Amino acid sequence: MVASAAVVCHAAIAHAQGDVSGQISLIERQGADRSDPGTAVVYLEAKGRVEPPGASRPALRQTTIAMTGREFVPHVRTILAGGSVAFPNQDPFSHNVFSNAEAGPFDLGLYRRGVSMARTFARPGIYPVYCNIHSRMVSFVIAVPTPYVATVAADGRFMIPDVPAGTYVLHAWHEHAGGVVTRDLVVPATGLPGQHVVLDARSYVAGPHLNKFGLPYAATRADRY
Repeated sequence: MVASAAVVCHAAIAHAQGDVSGQISLIERQGADRSDPGTAVVYLEAKGRVEPPGASRPALRQTTIAMTGREFVPHVRTILAGGSVAFPNQDPFSHNVFSNAEAGPFDLGLYRRGVSMARTFARPGIYPVYCNIHSRMVSFVIAVPTPYVATVAADGRFMIPDVPAGTYVLHAWHEHAGGVVTRDLVVPATGLPGQHVVLDARSYVAGPHLNKFGLPYAATRADRY
């Protein structure tokens, strides 16, 4: 009877869930334009166990980045590895969505208004996404191996809800920070508030990217419709 009670107690602890929350801070060089902390991505990857599939968060498996006003909206999307992102063209001219990311390059080709093309992101990784016609169009798809992903507010605050007790690696990324910052965490059954993550963006300098052929954009077609 005592042993049975211990098993029940252990199971309750293993399934206990709490929130992991904190603050993202960006350190930027003097005189630089202020970055948007709300475009940071924070997620928890479990250590030593298989992650659940994230069925309760379908938006992490299928989502959208629209092309409107010669911009990708939103600028950053997070998705579970194996999920797909649709890229509908809402502009009155053509776009050519592509990425040369090492995790999985792709080219959706040229298509007009009212057409939507999708891409599956099979591997975890950071996918910069561009338009081969409009050089200033940039977005990022962050494919993650876990459903424990934060929504980051404009002031840098974040919260990951319903995290089971256990050992994790916290990952934090921002496009200006030059890489992913990681930290080991032990999350108790009651959750873990007060995480302060500092991302160093002092070395970031904005610059042009290359087109899908690995060449500079021609000045005469950088904004051709």
